[in-house]
Amino acid sequence: MQPINPVHVIAKKRDGLVLTLDEIAAFVSGFTSGTIPDYQMSSLAMAIYLRGMNAEETAALTEQMLASGTQLAWHPGYSIVDKHSTGGVGDKVSLVLAPLLACCELRVPMISGRGLGPTGGTLDKLESIPGFRTALTLAEIQSITERVGCVITGASAEIAPADRKLYALRDVTATVASIPLITASIMSKKLAEGLDALVLDVKIGSGAFMKTREQATELAESLVRTGKRTGLHTTALLTDMDQPLGRMIGNAIEVDEAVDALSGNGPEDLVELTLRLGAELLLAAGKASDIKNAASNLRQHVNSGAASEKLREMVAAQGGDLDAPRARAPAHIIAAPRAGFVHTIDVKALGYAVIDLGGGRRKMSDTIDHSVGLEMLVRVGDAVTSGQPLVRVFAPLEKLPEVKTSIANSMTIRERQTQRRPLILDRIRGDDLP
Repeated sequence: MQPINPVHVIAKKRDGLVLTLDEIAAFVSGFTSGTIPDYQMSSLAMAIYLRGMNAEETAALTEQMLASGTQLAWHPGYSIVDKHSTGGVGDKVSLVLAPLLACCELRVPMISGRGLGPTGGTLDKLESIPGFRTALTLAEIQSITERVGCVITGASAEIAPADRKLYALRDVTATVASIPLITASIMSKKLAEGLDALVLDVKIGSGAFMKTREQATELAESLVRTGKRTGLHTTALLTDMDQPLGRMIGNAIEVDEAVDALSGNGPEDLVELTLRLGAELLLAAGKASDIKNAASNLRQHVNSGAASEKLREMVAAQGGDLDAPRARAPAHIIAAPRAGFVHTIDVKALGYAVIDLGGGRRKMSDTIDHSVGLEMLVRVGDAVTSGQPLVRVFAPLEKLPEVKTSIANSMTIRERQTQRRPLILDRIRGDDLP
């Protein structure tokens, strides 16, 4: 690899010019090894944030971040698949989907993250299970995935270390919202899993990172296009996040809801989205002829009890005890101030209410109280009477005054019924893109 002048590369991108593969490769390699300092990488990240990247640059950045670390390799005979969500309030799909897919003779090495801001983290939810380990080595990831069929863990230090370093800089330089940088971050880690197929859940709405359909479509197309260019079968669904997914928002209570879903008692929207995401992967892996057939196959594993048992098996393999009691704080009710119809829900406000209770983080060093959370008792479009319970708050009594007003104000009630938005808004595949 030819040496580069970092200042020249930064200036080139600031001028809106296209970087070459060699320039991107040398910059990522130098940043990972420490020969290019953080302040120069921060400058390049800001230039990318301001000027963007074309599809070729984004794919090159993704591949170089992937090449900075280790890529998992698997024994032949099984399709390796995964799902990634851009983050939403109440999103516990991973806990339901991973064991379901493992029941279908797929292998799911799911690398997940922690919550930061209003969206909860899958690892935080799982850590409400006593003994559950989320910091597995690469050898453990491979061993458990091959033996059980699925694993949910944090990324090890060997996987895309360039992304780990760059993400820390993006957080402090206000460049998190750059679509090329988001794409490279997500896809480098997913490609490191050695996948055959990936489905993406790109959320839109008040509780999502992308607030508009235009933003979400741009991100979904960038992710799918990068998957296509790197040879990974990738599909994205655009899904609604103008109300929480399922009923529960929190850590232990979301695990409880995931267990209920795998026992056939999950809320309708959680089940619908999980089955659709899973169906996309069964279709991509050649395990079903169409979406309807794939969803039916997944339902059979719920009805038989196999999926519930698979979750139990995965939890035990990662050191957890699914039968051990999970802490749940005392419950309190917030009631409707008047009759009418639920018009809107400020999902972001609900996410921050859980943080105020101690159930989430404003900064990564914050500790988590797994016992607190919210249960949504109504949905957008529902009719309510004055005094009807809207939200059940799980919290110590002394913390209730901190969140009572914000939770009550997060929901608007009007005289006329509003039209509910579909849960799944669009589907984007590699074949749909140039």
